[in-house]
Amino acid sequence: MSRSPILRSALMLAAAVFLGALPASAASDFYKGKRLTMLINFAPGGPTDIEGRLVARFLAQYLDGNTGIIIQNMDGAGGVIGINYLGEIAPRDGTMIGFVTGAAFQHAIEPLSRKVDLKTYEFVAHQTGTNVYYMRTDVRPGMKQGTDIVKAENLVAGGLSADSTKDLLMRLGLDLLGVKFNYVTGYKSNQNARMALQQGEVNIFSESPPGYRGIVEPSLVAKGEVIPVFHDPFYDGKKYFTSKQMEGLDIPTLPELYTKIYGKPPSGPLWDAYIAVVLLSNSMLRQIIMPPNSPPEAVNALREAMKRLNTDPAFAKEAMTAFGFVPEWSATADVNEVVRNNMELDPKIRQFIVDYMKNRRGKG
Repeated sequence: MSRSPILRSALMLAAAVFLGALPASAASDFYKGKRLTMLINFAPGGPTDIEGRLVARFLAQYLDGNTGIIIQNMDGAGGVIGINYLGEIAPRDGTMIGFVTGAAFQHAIEPLSRKVDLKTYEFVAHQTGTNVYYMRTDVRPGMKQGTDIVKAENLVAGGLSADSTKDLLMRLGLDLLGVKFNYVTGYKSNQNARMALQQGEVNIFSESPPGYRGIVEPSLVAKGEVIPVFHDPFYDGKKYFTSKQMEGLDIPTLPELYTKIYGKPPSGPLWDAYIAVVLLSNSMLRQIIMPPNSPPEAVNALREAMKRLNTDPAFAKEAMTAFGFVPEWSATADVNEVVRNNMELDPKIRQFIVDYMKNRRGKG
């Protein structure tokens, strides 16, 4: 198989993570003396990368004190390139794992479009998450609070890829609110899109809590350049609630903002599509995955390591410092079953979303 320039350049971005954590008893000796590669499916500097590198730095001590972990960023196509590499090219001997965002949704939308079925991958752990939407305050006629967004003129939404959940949720949310906007996508990373927002090329964008807390809030919000507008709620299929990742942030969920503006909760096809994507994507925002047929000993060792990571006070302290919350990973023995069973969409909603994604323009 020939490799694209994006893939070749991504492979060259591999960088060692030097571990300085205190020794701890290993969950298994499978990785003793081995070197593990963690592939991150987005570019350096973005939320997925920030969090993945922190996990990597602590993870090795629970595998074996001498296990080296290499970070390999492989971005492109909204994270698809890295996910496909794991299934098609990566070694299946337990020496490569993926720290990925967006995998479940991509499978639900196009389950037969990839050479390797995502349901055959090994799922080590998954984490819930959300997105925080923020816009420039100089959008005419002047944005002072989130409800002002319905008055925005010449609003330009920035994104990474038309088929990414990040872009999709933003477009659905803005259309649901009745906001007129134009849509520009194709930015290589959150960092690039954020820079475009700072330069005025786009004026609304979204980030997951690590990026928002670690970069946007202390710089752009603090300087008055942007304001937060809303965030995606967490939904378990029965009720809505706020993710723990949003604790301490006074930012409404989309349905709360909608109700504040219109005096009633959202409903209709746009809402049905939005909440279906929230359920599928945000309930499994980040995943740690391995190529199909990876050794069971490796999968089990990594699951046990992730369980221990959940209770590591040093990891929790650094996570709070880095992005203001402590990630909680589900790494139970039935993770494969849980994730695979939730990679589906109602056929009617799926078709609505597919058609919606093909329309790459906003209503404005």
